Amino acid sequence: MPRATNKAASHRRRKRVMKEAKGYYGARSKVYTMAKNAVEKGLTHAYKDRKLKKRTYRSLWIARINAAARLNDTTYSKLMDALKKKNIEINRKTLADLAYNNIEAFNELVKFANS
Repeated sequence: MPRATNKAASHRRRKRVMKEAKGYYGARSKVYTMAKNAVEKGLTHAYKDRKLKKRTYRSLWIARINAAARLNDTTYSKLMDALKKKNIEINRKTLADLAYNNIEAFNELVKFANS
């Protein structure tokens, strides 16, 4: 009995990998085995960096809030503590946006929290 290789499925699988490797440099976009390795590594980094992106944005927000808070003679940690004590539930993303785009509103919020 001859060996069955299922050429249609193999071809489809290879074609998918080569399509994902389009735009890669040199043999990484031309040779299947190299393309497969490059695509696999790329997908691994993509998964990892989706998690890292969240951390990066949070640290950016904190830096912006801290910079704007220091213009109002307070610090990030004191501001967050004051907001918590006043039961003002506002997330860091919104606070950072206020600090970056609408400094007057941020200053009012800081005054209210510290009063």
